[in-house]
Amino acid sequence: MTPEQFIQTWHKKNLNEEQGAQAHFEDLCTLLGVPKPRDLGHYCYERKGALAEGRTGYADVWKDRHFGWENKAPGENLNKALDQLKRYASALHNPPLLVVCDRERIEIHTNFQNYPTEVHRIGLLDIGTPENLQKLKWVFTDPDKLKPLKSSAAITESAAAKFGAIAKAMRAGETDRNKVAHFLVQCVFCMFAEDENLLPSGAFTSLLSKVTQDPDRAASRLAALFKTMQSGGDYGDIPVEWFNGGLFKHIDIPTLTQNNLQQLHSTAAEYDWRAIDPTIFGTLFENGLESDERSQLGANYTDTETIQKIITPLINEPLLAEWAQVKAQIIEHKKTTKSKGKKASQEVKAIYEAFQLRLSQFRVLDPACGSGNFLYLALKALRDVERFVSIEAQELGLAAELVMQTGPHNILGIEINAFAAELARVTVWIGDIQWCQRNGEPLSSRPILKPLDSIEHRDALLTPEGQEAEWPQADVIVGNPPFLGGSKKRGELGSDYFDALAKAYSKDRVPPGADLVCYWFDKARIAITNGRLKCAGLVATNSIRGGANRTVLDAITRDTHIFTAWSDEPWVNAGAAVRVSLICFGESTQAPLLNGSLVGRIHPDLTAGENGNADNDLTLAKVLSSSQGTCFMGSSKKGPFDIDGDMAREWLLEPNPNCKSNALVVRPLCNGLDITRRWGDRWVVDFGTSIPLSEAAMFEAPFTFVNAHVRPLREKNNRDSYRKFWWRHAEARPGMRKALSTAFRYIVTVAVAKHRTFIWMNATVLPDQATLAIAREDDSTFGILHSRFHELWSLRMCTFLGVGNDPRYTPTTCFETFPFPDKLTPADTSHQQTESVDGVLIPAQLTDTASNKARSIAVNIAKSAAHLVKTRDNWLNPPDWVEWMQSPEEAAAGFPKRAVAKPGHEAELKKKTLTNLYNARPAWLSMAHEAIDKAVATAYGWTDYTPAMSDDEILKRLLALNLIRATTSAAETSAYDKETDDDTNQGD
Repeated sequence: MTPEQFIQTWHKKNLNEEQGAQAHFEDLCTLLGVPKPRDLGHYCYERKGALAEGRTGYADVWKDRHFGWENKAPGENLNKALDQLKRYASALHNPPLLVVCDRERIEIHTNFQNYPTEVHRIGLLDIGTPENLQKLKWVFTDPDKLKPLKSSAAITESAAAKFGAIAKAMRAGETDRNKVAHFLVQCVFCMFAEDENLLPSGAFTSLLSKVTQDPDRAASRLAALFKTMQSGGDYGDIPVEWFNGGLFKHIDIPTLTQNNLQQLHSTAAEYDWRAIDPTIFGTLFENGLESDERSQLGANYTDTETIQKIITPLINEPLLAEWAQVKAQIIEHKKTTKSKGKKASQEVKAIYEAFQLRLSQFRVLDPACGSGNFLYLALKALRDVERFVSIEAQELGLAAELVMQTGPHNILGIEINAFAAELARVTVWIGDIQWCQRNGEPLSSRPILKPLDSIEHRDALLTPEGQEAEWPQADVIVGNPPFLGGSKKRGELGSDYFDALAKAYSKDRVPPGADLVCYWFDKARIAITNGRLKCAGLVATNSIRGGANRTVLDAITRDTHIFTAWSDEPWVNAGAAVRVSLICFGESTQAPLLNGSLVGRIHPDLTAGENGNADNDLTLAKVLSSSQGTCFMGSSKKGPFDIDGDMAREWLLEPNPNCKSNALVVRPLCNGLDITRRWGDRWVVDFGTSIPLSEAAMFEAPFTFVNAHVRPLREKNNRDSYRKFWWRHAEARPGMRKALSTAFRYIVTVAVAKHRTFIWMNATVLPDQATLAIAREDDSTFGILHSRFHELWSLRMCTFLGVGNDPRYTPTTCFETFPFPDKLTPADTSHQQTESVDGVLIPAQLTDTASNKARSIAVNIAKSAAHLVKTRDNWLNPPDWVEWMQSPEEAAAGFPKRAVAKPGHEAELKKKTLTNLYNARPAWLSMAHEAIDKAVATAYGWTDYTPAMSDDEILKRLLALNLIRATTSAAETSAYDKETDDDTNQGD
């Protein structure tokens, strides 16, 4: 069939819908050369869809994953046909295309998830153009070809960027930034309402086009439009609906310029504002704020699939499970009831209405709602549940409800920033209107925007009087509380607020060193235990699994349980990639789900356990007194005390008025990069822990440098001690210095690194705060620390940082909980008690009093460790590539020699790093570690150890040993109690 024949056949053919629909469709298939519908299950006529208004509905034609098709007689209202098809869409697997046709017109409406709707209209007389024939063929063969070029997210991001530029320009002429923000939110809603036909077409865009040259007139007319939207009525000769909802309660137009108005008009005209994605719009709109406010708000942009990992187990799954029970009850009642006729129908209806009331009264609270993306997705989930329930209820013979029971009244929020709270309301309003439009549900009316006073603008943690704030009662809590590290809280929040938090929330509930997000977790736990909440799902950085942060998860698993968790997910916070944990806890009958897999239970560190079995619950581990006072965080400078090697060596040559060498206050520095890469010839000015200002000034060059570079910064610091003793490092670690004072070497590792590696460091080198110093000299301790057993333990006891998700080693959690082999604990291996045996250092007491077996075990570990160090050092610094340099002054001070590349080997030597070595992990390195593992396993008495032994088995054995040794609760507290001090003092 040719296009001309098709047009001639169907032009002005007087047939009703039933007479002409299928014949028209089959002729269209012939024209396009595509198969005709057959009863194949996936491509057919009369596909049963949703039930509408108490009767069964059918899509006239349906092809799975392609389209739903609704036919009408010529001249009928295709919008009604489209609404009808939308109501069927979910039962039709949400086809990507919705097509309506009256034989004179074919309209193709795109329906792709997370993409805007586009409409392709094809008149019968134009059907033969190559472009139209191609579009129609794609409907049958390749619907993705009709997918809009830009996703809703991309359009939203572009629109928000435009508004950010407008906001910046408007703030230049208006001192009240909140006035600008409120006005722009009103403008955004007007653009959306106009494109959704809630405002008459052109009401807003035409207004702007007519007044771009007259800012005063523009302000007057915009105020008049907003006032009319506030209560409804006529705007000139244009009828305007009653919008209300609080958005237009306050009308205060900021100072406008011609440029502002031109930008607003072009932005309104450029975009189809129906396509705005409500899940990200508010957050992106916040980017129009100044950068300092964005930081304060903790703005983030995360895909809806990630957020659904919280919404689904808290809302969709439990409510649908409840409905399944109600549905079974209705079916059983129909089977067994003795009532007949009207009475039986009323009894079934009462059962159904009780569940509808449950949906209507269901409350979702986000107590840190930001711009409302969690709230909108929660509302969408409730709407989706009700729609699904309605379809199934009608299949049971129950009448469809005229009005949906769920809506914005189900949503509660708390937000400390007034602008973000307003954005949250707009996000919910826009999102709900979009949901209704796309699902063929009638919109709210009289007013269109129901009040959303339930989204409150206030502090979620403290009242103005400094007391703990109360939250409204809810069924579930969802949200993404602000990410703010424990060590940064005082600086970001201010000392007064920080102290008020500590006063309102005891350290047993939330330690002062915990991240800010922990307060939300704890308050949700309290609400659950008090019966004011059933369950909660919150986002936190993945560091909540350990340290002071884990205190709140310990309490949660004590008082209730974690039923769904994703321990380590990517996230974007304030434009930066981070790693987070998603945690759902509270009352739930769902089987525990960890990272998408069913488990027996979920431990506080978000690892899996077996029901009734605590053998692998490392959160039970205790700090061991035998390991304390050995591992220290390096010196925290809090100022630019660093200098390069050339300057340091010049200073070593200079005299001082006190006749003392600058080597006493200038020394080599070791930071994380010096370990993972190569030493960068970094040095540091170090006036120790007690040198007074008058004595420090006697070291002229170093003091002059610190006075010029450090003092101006430190005098602005919030901490009194940092300001008062500005010439010293902020946290100089006197305990560490004392422990290292008699050593000739110590063991050092990087606090945060991909690989857990240890190296020997000359005791004259100062460890930086990014490193951990272990005050031991013996090779046996080095070998134990570099064994598989200690690495596994540290990886389970550590926290993780950054987008690289690198493990963070801490003295308390990783070192002081680790159970060393008997007779080789840190208590057995102090500096003053080491002796050389066969060229390696072992604890001296093993040469004096221990059995030959214990001494032999220690020597074997030490030799294996020494072999690892020697071969590793040979790889890092090949003798043919390196020469070792040292000035006479460096030698006199005992400073170590420096490895310098021989000419021609500079580029090659740069690649010789520990990170590169352990990334490659050559066979010789693996064998060296296996030798250490075998020797250390012998020290534990594990005669059955092989490299094939599972990690879980090793950790179970180590935990059992830890708990056996932890006999006195006073000295050996919880593995994480002391982390508060560690985190607070690190100061970064």
